[in-house]
Formats: sequence, structure tokens, C-alpha cells
Amino acid sequence: MKRSYNLAIAILFLLAAFGYAQEKTVVLKASRLIDGKSDRPITNAVVVIQGDKVVQVGSGILIPSGAQVIDLKDATLLPGLIDCHDHLTFSPENSGYGALGISVPQQTLIGVVNARKTLEAGFTTVRNVAANGYTDVALRDAINEGDVPGPRLMVSGPPLGITGGHCDNNLLPFEFHYKDEGVADGPWEARAKVRETIKYGADLIKICASGGVLSKGDQPGTAQYTPEEMKAIVEEAHRLGRKVAAHAHGTQSIKEAIIAGVDSVEHASLIDDEGIRLAREHNTVLVMDIYNDDFILQEGARVGMLPESIEKEKKIGQLQRDNFKKAVQAGVTMAFGTDGGVYPHGDNAKQFHYMVKYGMTPMQAIQAATKTAATLIGWQDKVGTVEAGKFADLIAVRKDPLSGIEALESVDFVMKGGEVVKNNLK
Repeated sequence: MKRSYNLAIAILFLLAAFGYAQEKTVVLKASRLIDGKSDRPITNAVVVIQGDKVVQVGSGILIPSGAQVIDLKDATLLPGLIDCHDHLTFSPENSGYGALGISVPQQTLIGVVNARKTLEAGFTTVRNVAANGYTDVALRDAINEGDVPGPRLMVSGPPLGITGGHCDNNLLPFEFHYKDEGVADGPWEARAKVRETIKYGADLIKICASGGVLSKGDQPGTAQYTPEEMKAIVEEAHRLGRKVAAHAHGTQSIKEAIIAGVDSVEHASLIDDEGIRLAREHNTVLVMDIYNDDFILQEGARVGMLPESIEKEKKIGQLQRDNFKKAVQAGVTMAFGTDGGVYPHGDNAKQFHYMVKYGMTPMQAIQAATKTAATLIGWQDKVGTVEAGKFADLIAVRKDPLSGIEALESVDFVMKGGEVVKNNLK
């Protein structure tokens, strides 16, 4: 009996060793590596990858025997980028009343197309904040199963909002008696909606604390959810292990959301000095989408955005950019988020230009989309920096983004989980 037991153990060890040996070893080489955590790049960089994880990073590293070597020559390597505010199942062409003709199954298929575009643009992780019919849950699960290509997804499902507010659908007349699936009025109804969205697969909770730009019949500066409702949502979400992202353009709603304990404020267009102070005191992260103003004003009418939406954007777009600069100068923690779906997916990196123009250094902007973004979504042990033990999610560009941040608008190499998705540097 003892001999049989020892033989079984030996076989198990051999099988484990064989499986370990079968893990593919890939080595990436490049002139420089911005690792997401250091303020200076690593020159003559070598990244050793085994399976889907990074195992060694540095310069002058001995290349393991039998490894596949991908020499990216004079390129710059970076961690895969993270967009903390995206809508993969939405597209700008389906704006305004055009959105009423888009079914839930069609939104899922739109998400499949946009997920690939976003991944190939260098964004290997996305926090999707709002989707109809849990289409983002279905998309996340399909990506995780390897059925469709796309970034790692953290998803919210339907956003929570008040009747007639930014997160309701206000395009249909009264006789339809329609409310969007995330509508919940009052603290206990809002708690129940948190539980429901988590039941059906949400990784985080998205709420609408104020009016918005692309919704009908409200104003961005108008407060919507009350402090009592937001406190109930945050308490319930945190009890159930979920973070809360609050859409808030308005000055009052930003401050009330911060005091209620949300983890991030999205847009934050009309934040004032007190709001900036509160964000610092409460360690609340701001996610300010300061690129899409260009698309809304230049292309919004063409894609069917409501005239009132374009007028609203004219009033707050530049104010948001100016307030972004104030928040950066005050030292508020800022994470990268673009509101993808308002503009065409794949253009996410166009925001970097404005982040630098309005006060960030190129390195700060990169870290907002890597280390800081990973910490906000709670995945700092998985993604956001290039270091041993984390997923081998890396990108490369031909030019040095520290010399010109626009280099990130043309990503030439993408790897997710140790698998090459795109390589134009051959």
C-alpha cells in the first residue's frame, strides 16, 4: 500500500512538473520600458513572461533557454492601458432617438465589435459603467471564456438613477409608461436595486447623482439623487463588496456624492474649490472625460445627438477642462476615463493630449491610466504595472510617449495575458 501511495505521489509531481514546463516562455525586449510605477523608464528593457504572467523585469536579464524572443527594438513598452469610464455596448451613431431602435441583443453584438477595437488600441482593461440589459455582463463573461477578444472587463450593469433623471430613458411619451431598469427612488428601493444588479452580475455600482449632457430634459448641474439615497446605495454596495462610481457634473452633487462615500466621481465638470478639497480629504478619485467635448461639438449633430445635448456641452465642456487643471494642481487623485461610446471606440488614447495640455506631465497621464486606474478598480494586484506576478498585459509604441504623449494614439504592439493580440513592429 505504501509503495502504491509513493508511486501516486511521484506521478502527481511529474504531471505538475510537466505542466509547468509546458507553459510557454516569452521574452519581450525593447529600448525602454515605462513600468507604470517608477518615474523613470528602464532602458534596454527585458520582460520575461511565463504563461499569462510576468516573472521577471529589468535590464541585463539572462534570457531563459528555449524562450520565444520578441525584439521590439527601439520601441517603448508600457503596461496595458486602463479606461475607467467606458460604454462598450454603446456607439455614438446610436445617439438621441436613434437609440430607441437598438435592441438588447444588438447592443451585445455592438459590444463585441467595440471590445476588439478597444483592445487593439492598447486598452487591455476597461471599467464599463452602464449598459442596458446586462449586456456588459454577457460581454465580460464571453471575453473571460475566450469566446470573443476584448479587454479585461469590470462591469456595472444598469446604472442607478431617479425617475426622469439622467439614468432613466426620457425619450418616450407618457403612454408607454417606461422606466429604465436601473431606476430606483428612495433609500430602500435604491438598496434593493443595488442587490438586484449584483445578483445579475455587476462588479461595481454606477449611480447618477446629477443630470447629464446626452439625456433629455435635465441639466448637468442639477442634483438628482439625494444625500440619503446615495448614502444608502454606498453603504449597501460596500457591505456587498462593490465600489461605487457616481456620475456627477454638478457642483452640489459632486460634494454630496463625495460625502456619501462614493469611490469615484465621474465627469466632475463643475467641481469647485470645496469639492476639490473634499475629494482630497476623502481620497475620492476623479475620472474626468476631457476629450469627448471635441467629438460632441464637431460630430454630435451628424450622429443624431439631441440639439439640447450639444447646447449643454457648449456650456460645460471648457469648464470641465479648466477644472481638471485645478484638480491636478491641487493634487487630487485622477484616474483615466473617457466616456467611450460618446465618441468612436478605439480613440480612447486621444484624451492623453488634453490631460497633458491641462496640467499633467506625460508620466502622470500614463500612471493615471495604469497604476492609479488599477488601484481605483481594485485590481492593483493583477494589472496596471509591469512586475512579477501580474498579468502579462503590455503594449508598445514606436515613439517615446514621454517626449510626445500623442504616441499612445498609435499603439503598434498589444499583448494580453501573454498572448500577442497585435504586432506591427515585426
